[in-house]
Amino acid sequence: MRTLISNIKKLVQVETQAERKDKVFGHDMDTLPCIENAFLIIDNGLIHSFGEMKNLPEESFDKTIDATGKMVLPTYIDSHTHLVHAASREDEFVMRIKGKSYAEVAAAGGGILNSAKKMASISEDELFDISIPKLEEAIKNGTGAIEIKSGYGLNTEAELKMLRVIRRLKELKRIPIKASFLAAHAYPLEFKENHQGYLDLIINEMLPKVADEGLADYTDAFCEQGFFSVEETDQVLEAGAKYGLVPKIHANQLHNSGGIQVGVKHNAISVDHLESLGEEEIKCLQNSDTLPVLLPGAAFFLAMNYQPARALIDANLPVVIASDYNPGSCPSSNMNFMMSLACTQLKMTPNEAINSVTINGAASLGMQKELGSICVGKKASLIITNEIPSLEYIPYHYAHDCIEKVLV
Repeated sequence: MRTLISNIKKLVQVETQAERKDKVFGHDMDTLPCIENAFLIIDNGLIHSFGEMKNLPEESFDKTIDATGKMVLPTYIDSHTHLVHAASREDEFVMRIKGKSYAEVAAAGGGILNSAKKMASISEDELFDISIPKLEEAIKNGTGAIEIKSGYGLNTEAELKMLRVIRRLKELKRIPIKASFLAAHAYPLEFKENHQGYLDLIINEMLPKVADEGLADYTDAFCEQGFFSVEETDQVLEAGAKYGLVPKIHANQLHNSGGIQVGVKHNAISVDHLESLGEEEIKCLQNSDTLPVLLPGAAFFLAMNYQPARALIDANLPVVIASDYNPGSCPSSNMNFMMSLACTQLKMTPNEAINSVTINGAASLGMQKELGSICVGKKASLIITNEIPSLEYIPYHYAHDCIEKVLV
């Protein structure tokens, strides 16, 4: 089937085969290749060709979409979510309004342990059924590929339940999905004084079963004070690598935890959060292929300091923005809002923000060969906006829907 999108006001993030790149670094992120008054031809789900309307070939199409006054850009890639969860946590939201910190809520049995308790009481089928509309909402808001973590199980049965639900979501074939095994998210109460016992459970019981069923693409860990130390994270990532799972890591959300260094040591595809970092951490990232993934939605919702995006960009690093969609610290998968936060709070330009959620987002999930830009041969995973005055209008017009249609 051949589809023509015609009269596109602006076709955004275009690449020729000769110009293809895996990611965009530093100040180059402020450049966004576009074509005004453009067409795009889709052939059996792939981008066939594109260019200026004056060069549109004379041929017939099975379907034509008139995009007069509208813009077309690649869908967003959300590389960090906890989309599969059993229930919301608005009670903790109220606790924080009344003065409790994220760490205090967690220490009182809230946070991740709260979600784990709720996870234990739900069946796999129920969990799958409530996860579908969450995925559809993300797609409606422009997400065309997503990563989803386990980590609210904290025992073998519940972690496998979460990962099996993620696999079932993959099998719906709505959008590409990557799965992360995150049993190293928090210590269950029964292992509070026996950290090595829980690590042994992850390494010797959970990981072999996860690998045997092919349930995960990545191994993740929450390397943070009060959660998993550098040495404990090291054990988890090393064990996962033996099963072919690529390392990812939650790093430096609350403190300079050493998470960036241990992530780079294991050649992690990304280190995520990064609210707390200094020159040492930036130099470590500069000497690696590990991508910095910033999660401004969590900093916003927890009223924490925001990530130093400008310092990372000035250091010529390829910054990524993701949602961190989860029930406790960022109950939103809306990547349009994450871009608004990137601009208003992280002081990124709209061009930088769009690069961070498209081509760089794709690289942070190893999907840069198939998604993230308008390029011949890539998947036609596209956003068609409403009639808007400019590209900058998307992050500017926050909390409003600028998207007319998402093609995935």
